[in-house]
Amino acid sequence: MAINNIYEIKTALDSLTVFRGLLKDDVISKLYILVRQAADFRDFSEFISSYGDFYYTLAENNSVNSLKDYMINLIVYTDNAFSRHCESYEFDRLDAGLLKAAENDLRCLEKAVSVRAADIKESILVRYKHSDFEYEAIKRLPEWDFGHQQNMDNNKVLSIFYTAGCWAECIKPLANFHRNNGSGEFAKYKGFVWERCGAVGRLQGVVSPDPVRFRDLIGYEQERKVVIDNTLQFLRGYPANNILLYGDRGTGKSSTVKALMNEYADLGLRIIEIPKMLISDLPHILRIIKDRQQKFIVFIDDLSFDDNEESYTSLKAMLEGGLETKPGNMVIYATSNRRHLVKEKFSDRAGMMYGSHEDEVRAADTLQERLSLADRFGITVTFSAPDKNKYLEIVEGLARNRGLDIDKEVLHKEALKWEMWHNGLSPRTARQFIDWLEGRQI
Repeated sequence: MAINNIYEIKTALDSLTVFRGLLKDDVISKLYILVRQAADFRDFSEFISSYGDFYYTLAENNSVNSLKDYMINLIVYTDNAFSRHCESYEFDRLDAGLLKAAENDLRCLEKAVSVRAADIKESILVRYKHSDFEYEAIKRLPEWDFGHQQNMDNNKVLSIFYTAGCWAECIKPLANFHRNNGSGEFAKYKGFVWERCGAVGRLQGVVSPDPVRFRDLIGYEQERKVVIDNTLQFLRGYPANNILLYGDRGTGKSSTVKALMNEYADLGLRIIEIPKMLISDLPHILRIIKDRQQKFIVFIDDLSFDDNEESYTSLKAMLEGGLETKPGNMVIYATSNRRHLVKEKFSDRAGMMYGSHEDEVRAADTLQERLSLADRFGITVTFSAPDKNKYLEIVEGLARNRGLDIDKEVLHKEALKWEMWHNGLSPRTARQFIDWLEGRQI
């Protein structure tokens, strides 16, 4: 009978242990309320409202209304004691009690997603066989899909769950997935942005990161090699330097860092971008990532400070000199158009001159303190603006990568006209020109 199945599903959800945090998920929490009301029915209006809440929330969070797809994604990308334990140990060394608890939870979750809208409605319809209004209202409630399979995002463990005869049998592939990819958001995303809502900061996963690869970047091979070599050293578990990528605008500094994420995410690399104005939150980020198995590049783009800003002291302490040491799984990469990062004025040097109304007893110390921030990056890589010949080489390479068939002389002529009318000689200008040219040839 339908009512018996509803009671079994309620019991399955009540029995969750290491995966119990899923009951706080918007969709699963509303499913739990709906199942509980169906199992212990008391009020028609509350039931109708709960049914609508669940269906609406599932539809908002899952475009195909497939409860099974939604639950599988939750299981694989959840962060809990089991998934974090799997990050640190091979399957044969996992705690037996934790493993058993996770297996039982997988059985319970598989039971929970077997709930059909028809079962829930049938368990209530039997009470209203002689009441046309309530009976028809329940019959008209929409039903969600169970058997649809979403695009599993090329994740093998998701497909294993979908085709498995019993979810508990997926425990080893799931554990190995966490061992190789981490758990929770760090398994789901390779790039993050640090955001703050009021006084609370959080990591927000980047759903659609810039797909740039090193093969898309033309020129500056030697500069990028320095960055790549340091990053690979970091990923192999050896000490690595923080890097300042300094140079002219549009030379590919930021693209170099973003390409690292796309090239080496499979080796455990994750990138966290933090806005300059939130640099004081660096200690919070440190505590979130310090015990994770992944390697993290904290990325600060377009870094510079006005002479009256004090937030650079937080960055200085994190780079070197703070009481709380930077963890071994974190390095800081920053890009800047300023070599010394902190704005310096001629008036600052006036304080070093005797008799000046701005003279300062220790003016030289103040000046050195401002210039010392850049020195705390172990490696500085300079990206200089290209000359005309280098600019044209970049244009040719981009055109070749895009498969554009155009006479070289014409290409050069148009590229030089473009840079004169727009943003000058730079890789960014070259890319903008090729984007325009490709659009003209369609």
